[in-house]
Amino acid sequence: MAFVSPGFTENQREATKFKDIAIELWEVKQFENGIVSINQIKKSNAAESIKAITDRNKDLQEISKEIKVFTEDDHLQGKPDETIELYEKFKAAILDLSPDIEVKPQKYYIAFKKGTNITDIEIQKNGIKISINLKAGKLDDPKHLMRDVSVLKGHSLNGDYEYKVDSDKDLEYIMSLVKQAIV
Repeated sequence: MAFVSPGFTENQREATKFKDIAIELWEVKQFENGIVSINQIKKSNAAESIKAITDRNKDLQEISKEIKVFTEDDHLQGKPDETIELYEKFKAAILDLSPDIEVKPQKYYIAFKKGTNITDIEIQKNGIKISINLKAGKLDDPKHLMRDVSVLKGHSLNGDYEYKVDSDKDLEYIMSLVKQAIV
Protein backbone atom coordinates (compact mmCIF):
# COMPACT_ATOMS: atom_id res chain seq x y z
CA MET A 1 0.00 0.00 0.00
CA ALA A 2 1.40 3.39 -0.97
CA PHE A 3 0.28 6.79 0.25
CA VAL A 4 0.82 9.78 -1.97
CA SER A 5 0.39 13.44 -1.24
CA PRO A 6 -1.73 15.75 -3.39
CA GLY A 7 -0.19 16.70 -6.69
CA PHE A 8 1.35 13.31 -7.37
CA THR A 9 2.49 12.62 -10.91
CA GLU A 10 0.75 10.56 -13.56
CA ASN A 11 3.64 8.07 -13.28
CA GLN A 12 2.74 7.54 -9.64
CA ARG A 13 -0.94 7.14 -10.54
CA GLU A 14 0.00 4.58 -13.21
CA ALA A 15 1.32 2.26 -10.50
CA THR A 16 -2.25 0.97 -10.28
CA LYS A 17 -2.75 0.33 -13.98
CA PHE A 18 -1.64 -3.32 -13.87
CA LYS A 19 -4.20 -5.92 -12.79
CA ASP A 20 -1.66 -8.47 -11.58
CA ILE A 21 0.56 -6.35 -9.32
CA ALA A 22 -0.20 -6.00 -5.64
CA ILE A 23 -0.10 -2.22 -5.27
CA GLU A 24 -2.85 -0.08 -3.82
CA LEU A 25 -2.61 3.66 -4.28
CA TRP A 26 -4.26 6.08 -1.86
CA GLU A 27 -4.52 9.85 -2.21
CA VAL A 28 -4.38 11.87 1.01
CA LYS A 29 -5.56 15.49 1.03
CA GLN A 30 -5.40 17.85 3.99
CA PHE A 31 -7.82 20.74 4.16
CA GLU A 32 -8.30 23.68 6.50
CA ASN A 33 -9.47 23.01 10.06
CA GLY A 34 -7.49 19.75 10.16
CA ILE A 35 -9.87 17.86 7.85
CA VAL A 36 -8.20 14.98 6.03
CA SER A 37 -9.59 13.12 3.02
CA ILE A 38 -8.26 9.65 2.16
CA ASN A 39 -9.38 8.08 -1.13
CA GLN A 40 -8.28 4.88 -2.78
CA ILE A 41 -7.41 5.20 -6.45
CA LYS A 42 -9.16 2.22 -7.99
CA LYS A 43 -7.68 0.00 -10.64
CA SER A 44 -9.46 -0.03 -13.95
CA ASN A 45 -11.35 -3.21 -14.84
CA ALA A 46 -9.56 -3.01 -18.18
CA ALA A 47 -6.13 -2.94 -16.54
CA GLU A 48 -3.42 -4.67 -18.51
CA SER A 49 -1.08 -7.40 -17.31
CA ILE A 50 2.40 -6.47 -16.14
CA LYS A 51 3.70 -9.64 -17.80
CA ALA A 52 4.07 -7.82 -21.13
CA ILE A 53 6.65 -5.54 -19.52
CA THR A 54 8.37 -8.11 -17.31
CA ASP A 55 8.98 -10.45 -20.24
CA ARG A 56 11.48 -7.88 -21.57
CA ASN A 57 13.26 -7.12 -18.30
CA LYS A 58 15.19 -9.71 -16.25
CA ASP A 59 15.11 -7.71 -13.00
CA LEU A 60 11.34 -7.30 -13.22
CA GLN A 61 10.98 -11.03 -13.94
CA GLU A 62 12.76 -11.84 -10.68
CA ILE A 63 10.60 -9.42 -8.71
CA SER A 64 7.42 -10.77 -10.35
CA LYS A 65 8.30 -14.29 -9.22
CA GLU A 66 8.30 -13.08 -5.61
CA ILE A 67 4.94 -11.28 -5.81
CA LYS A 68 1.83 -13.40 -6.29
CA VAL A 69 -1.50 -11.75 -7.00
CA PHE A 70 -4.30 -14.26 -6.59
CA THR A 71 -7.25 -14.48 -8.96
CA GLU A 72 -10.65 -16.13 -8.91
CA ASP A 73 -9.31 -18.55 -11.51
CA ASP A 74 -6.65 -19.70 -9.01
CA HIS A 75 -9.44 -20.71 -6.62
CA LEU A 76 -11.67 -22.29 -9.28
CA GLN A 77 -8.98 -24.25 -11.08
CA GLY A 78 -9.59 -28.00 -10.91
CA LYS A 79 -12.93 -27.67 -9.11
CA PRO A 80 -16.03 -29.50 -10.37
CA ASP A 81 -18.47 -27.58 -12.60
CA GLU A 82 -21.19 -27.85 -9.91
CA THR A 83 -18.95 -26.10 -7.38
CA ILE A 84 -18.04 -23.36 -9.86
CA GLU A 85 -21.73 -22.80 -10.69
CA LEU A 86 -22.57 -22.63 -6.98
CA TYR A 87 -19.83 -20.06 -6.41
CA GLU A 88 -21.02 -17.97 -9.38
CA LYS A 89 -24.61 -17.93 -8.00
CA PHE A 90 -23.45 -16.78 -4.56
CA LYS A 91 -21.04 -14.24 -6.06
CA ALA A 92 -23.83 -12.71 -8.18
CA ALA A 93 -26.18 -12.59 -5.19
CA ILE A 94 -23.54 -10.90 -2.99
CA LEU A 95 -22.73 -8.32 -5.67
CA ASP A 96 -26.46 -7.59 -6.03
CA LEU A 97 -26.60 -6.52 -2.35
CA SER A 98 -24.75 -3.26 -3.01
CA PRO A 99 -23.26 -1.64 -6.12
CA ASP A 100 -19.91 -0.90 -4.49
CA ILE A 101 -18.94 -4.38 -3.28
CA GLU A 102 -15.53 -5.43 -4.60
CA VAL A 103 -14.25 -8.96 -5.23
CA LYS A 104 -10.72 -9.39 -3.84
CA PRO A 105 -9.18 -12.87 -4.22
CA GLN A 106 -6.71 -13.70 -1.46
CA LYS A 107 -4.45 -16.70 -0.93
CA TYR A 108 -7.00 -18.94 0.82
CA TYR A 109 -10.35 -17.32 0.02
CA ILE A 110 -12.17 -14.76 -2.09
CA ALA A 111 -13.12 -11.64 -0.13
CA PHE A 112 -16.13 -9.48 -0.84
CA LYS A 113 -15.46 -5.98 0.47
CA LYS A 114 -17.27 -2.75 0.98
CA GLY A 115 -14.54 -0.87 2.77
CA THR A 116 -13.76 -3.94 4.87
CA ASN A 117 -14.56 -7.60 4.29
CA ILE A 118 -18.26 -8.32 4.61
CA THR A 119 -18.08 -11.96 3.58
CA ASP A 120 -15.50 -14.46 2.35
CA ILE A 121 -15.88 -17.59 0.27
CA GLU A 122 -13.53 -20.54 0.31
CA ILE A 123 -13.93 -22.75 -2.75
CA GLN A 124 -13.85 -26.41 -1.76
CA LYS A 125 -14.08 -29.59 -3.80
CA ASN A 126 -17.72 -30.33 -2.97
CA GLY A 127 -19.13 -26.88 -2.31
CA ILE A 128 -18.17 -23.55 -0.80
CA LYS A 129 -17.62 -22.31 2.71
CA ILE A 130 -19.02 -18.85 3.31
CA SER A 131 -18.20 -16.64 6.26
CA ILE A 132 -19.86 -13.50 7.54
CA ASN A 133 -17.59 -10.84 8.98
CA LEU A 134 -19.48 -10.06 12.17
CA LYS A 135 -18.41 -10.61 15.77
CA ALA A 136 -20.00 -13.43 17.74
CA GLY A 137 -23.41 -12.45 19.10
CA LYS A 138 -23.98 -9.76 16.43
CA LEU A 139 -25.70 -11.92 13.76
CA ASP A 140 -29.48 -12.33 13.76
CA ASP A 141 -29.80 -15.92 12.46
CA PRO A 142 -33.24 -17.27 13.46
CA LYS A 143 -32.67 -20.55 11.59
CA HIS A 144 -29.31 -21.03 13.36
CA LEU A 145 -27.73 -21.94 10.05
CA MET A 146 -24.35 -20.30 10.62
CA ARG A 147 -21.76 -21.87 12.88
CA ASP A 148 -20.00 -19.70 15.47
CA VAL A 149 -16.28 -20.20 14.88
CA SER A 150 -15.10 -17.42 17.18
CA VAL A 151 -13.48 -19.86 19.60
CA LEU A 152 -11.90 -22.08 16.94
CA LYS A 153 -8.24 -21.71 16.10
CA GLY A 154 -6.95 -22.06 12.57
CA HIS A 155 -9.98 -21.16 10.47
CA SER A 156 -8.77 -19.19 7.45
CA LEU A 157 -11.79 -16.96 6.85
CA ASN A 158 -12.66 -13.63 8.46
CA GLY A 159 -15.63 -13.20 10.73
CA ASP A 160 -17.03 -15.32 13.53
CA TYR A 161 -19.69 -17.12 11.47
CA GLU A 162 -19.38 -19.66 8.68
CA TYR A 163 -21.46 -22.20 6.82
CA LYS A 164 -20.61 -25.02 4.41
CA VAL A 165 -22.83 -24.69 1.33
CA ASP A 166 -23.45 -27.53 -1.12
CA SER A 167 -26.57 -26.19 -2.87
CA ASP A 168 -28.37 -22.90 -3.50
CA LYS A 169 -31.52 -23.85 -1.55
CA ASP A 170 -30.72 -21.37 1.28
CA LEU A 171 -29.28 -18.66 -1.00
CA GLU A 172 -31.86 -15.96 -0.18
CA TYR A 173 -31.67 -16.62 3.55
CA ILE A 174 -27.86 -16.56 3.53
CA MET A 175 -27.94 -13.25 1.62
CA SER A 176 -30.18 -11.81 4.35
CA LEU A 177 -27.44 -12.75 6.81
CA VAL A 178 -24.62 -11.35 4.66
CA LYS A 179 -26.57 -8.11 4.31
CA GLN A 180 -26.24 -7.61 8.07
CA ALA A 181 -22.46 -7.20 7.65
CA ILE A 182 -22.78 -4.36 5.13
CA VAL A 183 -22.15 -0.99 6.78
